[in-house]
Amino acid sequence: MFKTRPLLSALVNYRQLLERNGFKFLCTMSEESRDQQTAKLLKRPNEENEDSADRATKRVKAEEEHNEDDKKYPKKKVVLLLAYSGKGYYGMQRNPGNSQFRTIEDDLVTALVKSGCIPENHGDDMKKMSFQRCARTDKGVSAAGQVVSLKLRLIEDIIEKINAHLPPQIRVLGLKRVTQGFNSKNKCDARTYSYMLPTVAFSPKDYDTEKIAAFRLEAETLQKVNQLFALYKGTHNFHNFTSQKASTDPSARRYITEMSCGEPFVRNSYEFAVITVRGQSFMLHQIRKMIGLVIAVSKGYADEQVIERSWGQEKVDVPKAPGLGLVLERVHFDRYNKRFGGDGLHERLEWDCEEEAIKAFKEAHIYPTIIETECEEGSMVSWMSTLPIHDFEATVTGTQDSKNQKQENADEGNDSD
Repeated sequence: MFKTRPLLSALVNYRQLLERNGFKFLCTMSEESRDQQTAKLLKRPNEENEDSADRATKRVKAEEEHNEDDKKYPKKKVVLLLAYSGKGYYGMQRNPGNSQFRTIEDDLVTALVKSGCIPENHGDDMKKMSFQRCARTDKGVSAAGQVVSLKLRLIEDIIEKINAHLPPQIRVLGLKRVTQGFNSKNKCDARTYSYMLPTVAFSPKDYDTEKIAAFRLEAETLQKVNQLFALYKGTHNFHNFTSQKASTDPSARRYITEMSCGEPFVRNSYEFAVITVRGQSFMLHQIRKMIGLVIAVSKGYADEQVIERSWGQEKVDVPKAPGLGLVLERVHFDRYNKRFGGDGLHERLEWDCEEEAIKAFKEAHIYPTIIETECEEGSMVSWMSTLPIHDFEATVTGTQDSKNQKQENADEGNDSD
């Protein structure tokens, strides 16, 4: 007891000291904090209700504006004629969730929303505007006559307003009304592509590629090249001209109506030529492989019989030409025009009035990009150096599989169609 009393006395004195120096104030602050917390808790439901009401008001207002726009400018089914340079884009088709891979449709949809042609929520779900492209061009591929179908508001000066929100390398060149059930992909009868390349591609395999600017294509060589391209005309099994397509797959059979190389011309001291091919439809990489095989034959790496052999059941090693130079020139709607073009209600899907604008766009944005890139990077000459890797006599063997893999690795930097 004697030892405990001083300790109790000290504790009592310490408590009195705390009370004199602010302990009650601390308690008061704690009580006030509790009061504030209580007030916040009581106030929070009211604020949340107000926020919900604000959001609801904004949503109703947006819907009212949307309804007013739809009443003023009812949505109609139309087609847009598009021209674009594909350099810097990961193809035509939009890839939701992959914003880092910008596509032509990404910029087009943004422009449609900003111009007021479609509601903002249609940009997130393209099915709401019944959007369909006629041809799915791939990475780096350009177009002078792409056609897309969709429902949009026919606002005043619509083409000018859409283009105001597009970069210079993408342009809407025309618009036409179509039937309500029109689908640009399903109604398309044929597609025409062009492929611009330096004529040195048809030089002999022992030609010094350091002298590209000096090379000029002889008339006899051009004639021989066109004889090879003519072999593609008709319906053939092109399973060797794409990837992961079995020879027994009916979809590998494709109909080609035209393929030829035009007269050469000189740009930036280099000689170029343009190959034109028209077909019902094309598979991934098909055109590039068709051109690649003709180049291999014309240069002497393979004999002519390999082309017909490639349509057979066996697997043939077919080289894939660079993607640079491939352009979707136009799409054709012959059956639609025959059925609806003369009914007095709908226009024919032909673009004669837009030909000058199409030509001007190609001269300003497509051809210069192809020519300058080829002159600076030499993609064709670089690809030509991989032709000796191919074994054009092989069938399905381990040797050919190895060769194919080497070619795929060599082509990786050129994989842009």
